[in-house]
Amino acid sequence: MIITTNENETVLEGEKFGRRLTSGSVVALYGGLGAGKTVFTRGLAMGLGISDFVSSPTFTIVNEYPGNIPLFHFDMYRLENDEELFDIGWDDYLDRGGVCVVEWADKVPKAFSCAADDAHKLFAVRIESMGDDTRHIDISCEGGGFSC
Repeated sequence: MIITTNENETVLEGEKFGRRLTSGSVVALYGGLGAGKTVFTRGLAMGLGISDFVSSPTFTIVNEYPGNIPLFHFDMYRLENDEELFDIGWDDYLDRGGVCVVEWADKVPKAFSCAADDAHKLFAVRIESMGDDTRHIDISCEGGGFSC
């Protein structure tokens, strides 16, 4: 488990993690409102070499950031179920060779069953706010034949 005590540390941990990701990686983010999912993703993008400012895709559902490995940043907060994610082309995003990061992953569990194969490395990142700016971050592998 990683403990961060401010936003900059959360960004830095995201950046370190982002450097480990490869084309086809899928990152399921779990955590409550204001836990730091977007802040962590901002660092993850930096680790991928993406210089664009990463913002929450709550109203757009997905933001795309170009790079050597593109980042597809999803926010499922406003979706009702897995089918809505598949309707916007989840399978197509998986096949585009980028990194897919999904906030509010608990709302779309079926999306990850099709991503846990040899072509994709599936990670779960659980972020818990401990008050103030302190965060507990737990990163685990969920499949795809990848060893942490």
